[in-house]
Amino acid sequence: MRGLFFKIFVIFWIAQSLIFVISTALILQHRFPRPDVFFDLAFKSLPNEARDSLHAYEAGGCTALRAYADAHGQAIALADETGTDVCSGAKLLDDQKSTQFPNHVTGRQFGQEYIWTVPVVSTANRQYIFTLSQPHTQEQRVWYQDLLHFAFPQLPVAIAVGGATTFVLVLIFTRPVIRLRRAARELAHGNLNVRVHEPSREPSFFERDEFRGLTHDFNHMAERLESLVNAQRLLLRDVSHELRSPLARLSVALELAREDAAPEMATHLGRIERETERLNQLIGQLLTLSSMEAIEAIDTFEQVPLNELVAQMTPDAQYEAAQRGCSIVLQEESDCVIAGNRQLLYRALENIVRNAIRFTNSGSAVEIRLAMEQNGAAQNAVVEVSDRGPGIPEAELSAIFRPFYRVDRARSQDTGGSGVGLAIVDRTVKLHHGELSAFNRKDGGATIRVVFPCAKTAHSSNV
Repeated sequence: MRGLFFKIFVIFWIAQSLIFVISTALILQHRFPRPDVFFDLAFKSLPNEARDSLHAYEAGGCTALRAYADAHGQAIALADETGTDVCSGAKLLDDQKSTQFPNHVTGRQFGQEYIWTVPVVSTANRQYIFTLSQPHTQEQRVWYQDLLHFAFPQLPVAIAVGGATTFVLVLIFTRPVIRLRRAARELAHGNLNVRVHEPSREPSFFERDEFRGLTHDFNHMAERLESLVNAQRLLLRDVSHELRSPLARLSVALELAREDAAPEMATHLGRIERETERLNQLIGQLLTLSSMEAIEAIDTFEQVPLNELVAQMTPDAQYEAAQRGCSIVLQEESDCVIAGNRQLLYRALENIVRNAIRFTNSGSAVEIRLAMEQNGAAQNAVVEVSDRGPGIPEAELSAIFRPFYRVDRARSQDTGGSGVGLAIVDRTVKLHHGELSAFNRKDGGATIRVVFPCAKTAHSSNV
């Protein structure tokens, strides 16, 4: 975790340092006035105002002093050395300590008033005490005022820095993960040659982290997976080709053996012939699947009417169904033309129908339904093939389209299934950009549903 941990640590350290420095500067600059502001008010403003008041009193007496106080809108007065108001004769102060310190400003609270006193000397060298009184009221504050007082602008700054930090971290984490997810989806869809881009140059210290290592491991895994799958396909194709020649010679030898064999050997030779034919069909299916796996996309598409394709396949399906004592029921709800390869589509639909015939109960019917569904602005052709068999376990509905997968091996061997036909169907549907699924019917049996995008729709008819 050294590379990624180092990046996160550096980003968080820088962000926290910025928040601390900016918040501290804002608090010190805007929230705490300098002490000299109060000293300027006490030692400069009040002594000057005391001298002005004394001059007004000396020039015009109490009338001039009251006019001066009214003009400034303040409750001011002059007291003599005993603390008595020179105009009203009321006792203003209880002591004369303030007169002992010339030019010294004091402030004291008396009841609900706060009184500032300043000693002042007249031109006749007579001492007075200037008083300035202000009502003292308890400030009413609510709980959130202090929070608002100290939260702005520190809180917006912290949110901005924290948001920028989070955005950078999100980019660091999500961008490589998104690239890996996109490549993983492509790999899951069968694109084995997908790779995540890796810079060819040697990574720097800040680029050397766990995501880069994960990208390298993912590409190595994809390469290994592609080589194994390609080797498996090549082995399957080569083995299938190599088995064709011995099977052909075995068929010739079997015919020669029939001519020289005794009548009681006919049953055994017939069994050998059936098993040979079954093995020959399996090899043919394997070669078909191998060739289809090698196809990345269909080069040329033609207009294929699904109704015509199903109608062409139905007589052969009816014949095979009659051998098992069942029938075919065709329900054509709509006509639809799709773009695709006629041969591949015919083989895929035939495999689905033959699979349903193989597993349906004797005396029942295999239902083929052709319909059209609206998907937003697009139209899709739907083919559903339903049987009346034992159904498929819910946990294995998506697994039946894998090669050689059998829900019940004993039952598959009795019916002759090899587990390759539906794998061919799955590959064909993917090449035609369709969807393949299976589900169980409520009244018994299973349904295989194929959805193809329509190339052109014809008139709808209810049959």
